[in-house]
Amino acid sequence: IKAEAFKRFANGKPVYQQSAAYFLMLNTGLRAGELCGIINSDIDLENRVIHLQRGVKEVHVRDGLEYVPKLEVKVGKLKSKTSKRDVPLNDNAIEMINRLREEVYLGEDAPLIPDENSNFTNPRNMRNRFYRILDAIGMEHKGLHAFRHTFATRLINGVKQPDGSVKALSVKQVAELLGHTTSEITEIYYVKRDTTRLAGLTDNFNL
Repeated sequence: IKAEAFKRFANGKPVYQQSAAYFLMLNTGLRAGELCGIINSDIDLENRVIHLQRGVKEVHVRDGLEYVPKLEVKVGKLKSKTSKRDVPLNDNAIEMINRLREEVYLGEDAPLIPDENSNFTNPRNMRNRFYRILDAIGMEHKGLHAFRHTFATRLINGVKQPDGSVKALSVKQVAELLGHTTSEITEIYYVKRDTTRLAGLTDNFNL
């Protein structure tokens, strides 16, 4: 996916718009709406953190009490109180932020991922652009939430370090990173346990 996402035309221009955003999600666990709501001043690269303040979502336009067949992009509060949080940045996340800013940077008060009108990007448009990448490599469509799930699963199951050790976080720590109200949400809906590591563990426990 990454190789396709960062492909360039012969003139050096990227084939896919703002594709670094997907790998920023992979390294932070951000929701698509949270990512689209980030403005440049929310990012503190010196202290390696994003201060999440707002979210972007697509909502139905209302005509009085009735829904009308029209959608609009709304910028407002995050999903819950715990969603307003500081998100730590690893080296890969910082690289992706720099890539996005190299592609387009409209100032500290502008969105990190602006649309063609310099406004906040609709998360649906980000998803559709991601589908183009998947189509190009013949993969089935997965929603952007898959990056968030992968982030949580990898951190809890552990990531192998250069020295051969495995570094992992607790479910509670990952729940806080994701902005979940309880760790049970993380455990039930976000984590696929790696049971291959259980092989042979009971060999010396003959009961």
